[in-house]
Amino acid sequence: MSTPMTSSRPYLVRALYEWILDNGCTPHVVVDALIDGVEVPQEHVKDGQIVLNVSPVAVQDLIIDDHYVSFNGRFAGVSRRVLVPIGAMLGIYARENGEGMMFKAEILPEPEPPAPTDSSASGTQSSSSQKKPALRLVK
Repeated sequence: MSTPMTSSRPYLVRALYEWILDNGCTPHVVVDALIDGVEVPQEHVKDGQIVLNVSPVAVQDLIIDDHYVSFNGRFAGVSRRVLVPIGAMLGIYARENGEGMMFKAEILPEPEPPAPTDSSASGTQSSSSQKKPALRLVK
């Protein structure tokens, strides 16, 4: 009997994010804004989806872990926390040429959302406080 595997989506999102940046492009993600647990500015949602620029110059405190993508971003000049369950990620692509990947709809069990990050803090976390490695962008 084979062991069930976890979703490959968070691994693909992290890898494609790095690949897009390494090629000098701007990563954008497509999010299903109707999935439970999605926290995005609803005024920017169109047809149940939102496209978010997640480049290092557009967001702060970006974390892509196995369950969520979270960051702080500015929308119409107002700073907002964005939280996206990994199952709500529909795709990631480069704005400049459309290269990237779209994902099929996937319902994943909803874990506890991560605690908001304090951007005024030193930006370091104890490695013992994280269960699995997470991609974190440091400016």
